[in-house]
Parts: sequence; structure tokens; C-alpha cells
Amino acid sequence: MARRGWTWDAATGPAGLGDRPLLEAVRAAIEATGTRERRRRLLPTGLVVTLVGALGLWTAESVRHALAAVVDGWREGTAAPTSGWRLPSTAAITRARQRAGARVLRVLFHAVAGPLATEQTRGAFLGGLRLMALDGTTLDVADTPANARAFGDPGTGRSAGRGAFPQVRLVALIEAGTHVLCDAVLRPCRGGEGPAGLRLLRSVGPGLLLLWDRNFHAYAMLRATRARGAHCLGRAKTNLIFDPTELLSDGSFLATVYPDPPARGRDRRGIGVRVIQYALDTAAGPGTARYRLITSLRDARAFPATVLAATSHQRWAIETTLDEVKVHQWAHPKPLRSQHPREVVQEVYGLLLAHLAIRTVLHQAALQQGLDPDQLSFTGALRVLRRAIPRAQRTWPDVFPLFQPAC
Repeated sequence: MARRGWTWDAATGPAGLGDRPLLEAVRAAIEATGTRERRRRLLPTGLVVTLVGALGLWTAESVRHALAAVVDGWREGTAAPTSGWRLPSTAAITRARQRAGARVLRVLFHAVAGPLATEQTRGAFLGGLRLMALDGTTLDVADTPANARAFGDPGTGRSAGRGAFPQVRLVALIEAGTHVLCDAVLRPCRGGEGPAGLRLLRSVGPGLLLLWDRNFHAYAMLRATRARGAHCLGRAKTNLIFDPTELLSDGSFLATVYPDPPARGRDRRGIGVRVIQYALDTAAGPGTARYRLITSLRDARAFPATVLAATSHQRWAIETTLDEVKVHQWAHPKPLRSQHPREVVQEVYGLLLAHLAIRTVLHQAALQQGLDPDQLSFTGALRVLRRAIPRAQRTWPDVFPLFQPAC
């Protein structure tokens, strides 16, 4: 995926994202959702999609200032003075976002998101299996009655307490080697991560090794992952019972996972797994905490326990991916700006699209320099994109604009 730019219509003004493959994806998303404008507008749907993605880059700015940053390079061009295009008001931008809706951003994200790692990407594969991981977080949203009804308020641990802001839960499938968000599910904050993780298995298939934490572990998750042809490696809760059926040379053992105690008693519907138990020693002495992993990789020679334990710890580094979205992109403690649930969903997908753009730039730079993408600065790439977008608009693109005349 190449660097994003923006296109414009010489007669009417800026039109939208200008990278050719992405441009086609935006057009397809607009057509699929029936959101193409029916008359000539200052804010055609393509530009609204561009703006929502840009809100994920200029998160500290107002919506109008973010739009100004988007079109800044075009406004310096020779076509701008004769187009009659002017920067719309905040109210007009809000109406345009409401008109576009959230579905077009969701369809676009699912069309362009996916694994980026190649064989040259460091840390992206283990034994020929692409490393993927599940993780979840919550995002504060504007404290409005509509958002509270749609997403719910987090509890405070007290009997009748509620959090300061409603929250939306984000659960994502992440490529471990590049930290790219390959799929995502949004849920009310009180919804658990497990059901959302099961839904994300739609993007899992053969040739993948799926990593998860103990909150995602369940018989249904294990069964569904194997049914998709993927392998799994995840932490298991300490209260689970695993009876060894065979001890392996590296200290791990084979066991069977059952859906419930009656099935265990009858030895029915069991799934064979390998269990790895270990502790982490430190300079102060032997480790006291015990970790337990289960995996569908049963060959101890091809996948030694020490290698799988080290790979599992790579999942912990994945937790910084959603931190990039929450802290580094949304770089202030305020909640998301949207006042209504549909625009909240739209805004979240804008953040995810912007994160995809940043991580794509980082992956391309890492490949060129022969580095691990983890060695490069996420915030540095974010600043590069902010500077590059206006510059890219000063060169007339050889693509058709997203703006289309009225039908």
C-alpha cells in the first residue's frame, strides 16, 4: 500500500484519498453502501471519508482544522483560486459526517486491512506460520445520553457507581510482526472480549499461529480456531485441569481439553493439545509465578517449549498496538469527540484506518533498511505523515478524483 495522498476536482475543490488501490477501495465502499452524493457538494462522500481518516492523524485538532490540514496543499495550488471551493463550517462538516454514516468507513476498513508481513519481515513468522494475536481495550466516548444508551457505562467497583464516560470496547486481530490491525470488532463496554474474539476468527485460516491471553481461552475458541485450519498458542487459567497423556522430551506434555466436566467424565468431544508450564527466573533468583500455555503445535522437536514460551511473550508486546491508538494517536485524555453512536463508530474506524496508514509506512521503511518494525518510532511515523500529506497534494495526481458530478 503506497503513501496516501489526496485528489481534487479542478472545478469544484478537493475530493478525497488519492492512492490508486485505496481510491478504488473507497469508491467500491461508497457504491456498496449507497452513500454517493446525489448533487454537487463542498463535501462529497469521498472527502468525508478522507476527513474521518485524517481525524485519526490530527486528533488534537478540531474537525474544521483537521479538514484544513487535509486540503492545505491543494489550496496552495493554481487550481484553488478558480474553483470557488471554501472551507465549510463546523456545522456543515457535522451534517456531512451524518450523511455519510459509519458503514462506509467499516466497509472500507475491512476492504483494505490485512497482514502486511513478507518473508523479509523480521519477527513475523515462526516455523513458516504467520504470527497473529488477539487483544482488546476500551475507548472513552463523549458523555451523552445517546452514547450511554448505546455503549454503556463502565462500573467503578462500587454498588451504584459508574465511570466518568461511556466506553466502547474494541477487540482486534493484530499481526504480531508489523502490529497491523487486520480486523476489529466494536461492542458495548460491558460485552466480554471472548465473544468478540470468536467473531474475529472469520479472518483466521491455514498458515497462521494465533496467540491469545487467558481472557480469550475457551473450549469454543480452541475448537473454532482449529476448525479454521489455524494453530493456536495461548495462556490458560490456573483453575483448569489438564491430565497428562504423554510426557515430551522438552518437559511439556500432551493432554485433552473438554467443553465441560460431564464430557470429561465420558471422554467425549475432547481436543488434543500440548501443555507447557514454566517460570521466569530473574537476577534475584528463581521465579515464583508459574505460566501455563496450551498449543495445538504438538511436535516438540519442530516447536520446542522454550521457543513457544518466548513466542508467547511476543503477544505481550502486541498490547502496545492498541496503546498506539489510545495514547499516541489520540494523544490527550479527552474522550472521542463524536456526540452520537453512529459517528462514534465512524470515528473509531477512522482511527483504525489512520493506524493502518502509519503502520504501513513503518513496515515499508523497515523493509528498506532491513530492520524489525518494532525498532522504528510510531510517533515519528505519525509526524512524517502529518508533514507529507500537504506536500503530496502540491503535485497533480494522475488519477480520477473521487468527486463525481450529480447523477
